Amino acid sequence: MERISTNLPNDNMQFYLRERNRAMQQLQNQVATQSRITNLRDAPLAAAHATRYRSYLARLERFGTNIGTIQDRNNIAEGHLRHATDMLQRARELAVQGAHGTYAPEDLRHMAVEINEILREMVELGNARGSDGTTIFAGDRSNQLPFRALTGMTAGENQPMITEVLYQGTINRQSAEVSDNVFVETSFPGNSTFWAEHQQVQSRLDARDYQVDQHGHFMINGKEVPVREGDTVFSVIQKINESGAGVKARLDPVHAGIVLETTTPGQIWMQDGPGSTVLQDLGLISGPDARPPQNIATAARVSGGSVFDALITLRDQLMAGDQEAIGSRGILAMDQALDNMFGTLGRLGAVNARLDGTYRRTDMEMLHVSSQDSRNTDIDFAEAITQLRMLEMSHRAALGVSARVIQPTLLDFLR
Repeated sequence: MERISTNLPNDNMQFYLRERNRAMQQLQNQVATQSRITNLRDAPLAAAHATRYRSYLARLERFGTNIGTIQDRNNIAEGHLRHATDMLQRARELAVQGAHGTYAPEDLRHMAVEINEILREMVELGNARGSDGTTIFAGDRSNQLPFRALTGMTAGENQPMITEVLYQGTINRQSAEVSDNVFVETSFPGNSTFWAEHQQVQSRLDARDYQVDQHGHFMINGKEVPVREGDTVFSVIQKINESGAGVKARLDPVHAGIVLETTTPGQIWMQDGPGSTVLQDLGLISGPDARPPQNIATAARVSGGSVFDALITLRDQLMAGDQEAIGSRGILAMDQALDNMFGTLGRLGAVNARLDGTYRRTDMEMLHVSSQDSRNTDIDFAEAITQLRMLEMSHRAALGVSARVIQPTLLDFLR
């Protein structure tokens, strides 16, 4: 015969009631959270998969936000560039009219006044800001104005006018990630966007016998060009041409000085690396203290200007009544500026078209990942509620049986 203690039935009944309470609480939590995983121990493998799914989903959402931000910024930049294109179209019309030879000098001066207003508006467009208050065309120096206009007196006018526009931004382009390890540029350096001609810097120093005196490097348009001790000027020219800096180098056959020219309209940025004086020795830059692009050597010859330079030149030509120069250099400069603007607008449109496709792909991928996460963690409501009702019924039945089987007496409380 098996002997049992007096408290064993009571203890067993309480244990199984607590187990049923725990199961009911777990089901209630699952129904409330709509997830079958309320603790990692509920389903360790599914929890690990869910962590990866949600981490990837968060990255996809970040990519979608980045795409929207880039497109908004591109749309703002496109609006300013279209306005700038309209201004340049008007300037070209005035240049064509001024070159006809049918207008009086007074009429040409009136045209020059309008060109000056177009110039001022172009400076405002170059210093335009985005919706977040940062400048659009300053490279990564987006908290300051990219262009600074210098004023002075010009022939034929009794009030100060813009005589030069300096670029104060950088050539560094900001970028944002729109897919895994895929980055899209989000900034537009003004020294390429608002440029009209291919810039050329020509040194006046004879470089035929030049040799690099020590290992080092120099920078051209942000690209590092390494040099070694003993490199000749022809080795330096070859390394510049192979650097991908968007600059072609050659040796001038007349003065035997090195010549750098951009492959697209834009400004050349040059700087020697630490301990290196290659560009300074070649007569291209003045020294290490000056910051590009204001560090070009005084003796070097620079040609190829910005949109602002073209407008300033056209205004002065109209003021002077130089119809021959207006009809040749003036109209040509406007055409080159317009070509560069149209090219920038075309690239903007291509980037936005690509971003549209990337956003659709990201949105579709988010849907697939969300579906996988849902299948992995979501509960079956019908099944969960059915199980919960069954547990509630069995729990009530167990309580009823316990009340009848374990009946306390007065002696239980007196012991």
